Amino acid sequence: MSDKKLSQQKKQAQLDEWKAEVDKLRARLSGATAEAQLKMKEQIKTLEKKIEEGKAKVAEIAAAQEDAWESIKDRVESGWKSLKSSVSDIIAKFKK
Repeated sequence: MSDKKLSQQKKQAQLDEWKAEVDKLRARLSGATAEAQLKMKEQIKTLEKKIEEGKAKVAEIAAAQEDAWESIKDRVESGWKSLKSSVSDIIAKFKK
């Protein structure tokens, strides 16, 4: 399997995990106070935007030709690392 394809699959799997986290957070909304629900909804909205950014990165990988992949790989990986950090921080707030 090519490096590009492997990267694409790993990132797609991460997106699927993040979507599952959003579903869990939505399930917790009903038991929260009104104020907590507002905060959670804001964070969920932010997470959904981050997931959309992730989808765009995966699409960028998919669209890249094998020879072009090497030239964009570092940029894509750096952007993904930043995205992953942001999502992890938001999810961690809910686990406190």
